[in-house]
Amino acid sequence: MKIGHAVPPAAAPLSWRDLCHGVSGLFSPDRAIQRLEDEIRQHFGVRHVFLVSSGTAALTLTLKALRSSCQRTEVAIPAYTCFSVPAAVLKAGLRPTLCDIDPSTFDFDHALLEHTLNGNTLCVIAHHLFGIPSDIDRIRALCQARGIVVVEDAAQAMGAESQGRSLGTIGDVGIFSLGRGKNITCGSGGIIVSNSDQMAEAIGQQYRRLAVPRLFEALKGFAQVALMAAFVRPRLYWIPAAMPFLKLGQTIFPKDVKLKRLSGMNAGTLHNWRHHLMRSNRVRSETATDFSQRLSLALTQGAAHPYLRLPIFVTTPEEKKRLYLLSQKRGLGLSLGYPTPVNEIPEIRIAFDGQRFPAARSVAETLLTIPTHEWLSETDKRAIAKCVETAAGALHARDAWREAS
Repeated sequence: MKIGHAVPPAAAPLSWRDLCHGVSGLFSPDRAIQRLEDEIRQHFGVRHVFLVSSGTAALTLTLKALRSSCQRTEVAIPAYTCFSVPAAVLKAGLRPTLCDIDPSTFDFDHALLEHTLNGNTLCVIAHHLFGIPSDIDRIRALCQARGIVVVEDAAQAMGAESQGRSLGTIGDVGIFSLGRGKNITCGSGGIIVSNSDQMAEAIGQQYRRLAVPRLFEALKGFAQVALMAAFVRPRLYWIPAAMPFLKLGQTIFPKDVKLKRLSGMNAGTLHNWRHHLMRSNRVRSETATDFSQRLSLALTQGAAHPYLRLPIFVTTPEEKKRLYLLSQKRGLGLSLGYPTPVNEIPEIRIAFDGQRFPAARSVAETLLTIPTHEWLSETDKRAIAKCVETAAGALHARDAWREAS
């Protein structure tokens, strides 16, 4: 790790003014929560909003609500996705079933999805990985006649759109994440949105059982948010990044998912969330466009789309490792993505014994992501481009897959 300057792989800045609003939320939590709920409801044009402690908690609570009203027990998910997705499925007492992906979009391979669904499928979780939209309309058309719910995982796509519609609002129910590396952050938090009264009633029953964070928990959370706001800056990030016990940048399967309501402190920190979201996504769009020009990448979603991180493929796992280590040495913030497909996660792979998902595995072996957040300087961008250019065959996912096929 480069001492004195290191780019975080993912980041969403917070200002000291945001922290002051967080303090206000500590003392007026109900007002801060109500304000945030109303603003989200209005901004996304949804009737129902629930605020919880994390994106994983949002997904878990949604799945528990679905399980409470149906006897079905299987949840179809992409074979390559965030490890928190299968963790939420298991926490809800359900069984994940996997479908291989289309590497050009990280969406399901739709030719395979139909064969993945059966009479015991409760819902399909469709993600927008790195902010790249999945085809929710196509998934809904497949699921509707079968009575299967479509849960839209927009944890990495808050504020992004597809055909003029906000991602997270197209499925039956959607979730956003407010974690530290997402489009916007309050340290930790999650949002559930839906226009379905029936869905909201089931989620509401589960939500009312959740504990409200106690004062000491909110104070601890505030300290963590304040430290994050300071040390996410590249001139300081090298300090926590050099501490192995923090496990920054590592993908860890969550063995437990804590379910709580969002604290007033976290809600208060989001006082200016709409401004931050607009700025964050504009910067991400501009940065992705900048890298596409420097590296001759083909952007699957065009120049105006806010990629949470910009995905590229390299030709071999060895080249991926070499490039990542070079990035670590120079403090450039390249990320490995998720290290395995879901069926090879050590903690749960026994449940998928004998199953193979070749596209998901190829993505896990050859994918790297480039940071797009607003802490990137022009010097950082030049250094990242120079680093990536050393890897012959580093391409955007769509083109790399076609070349490798």
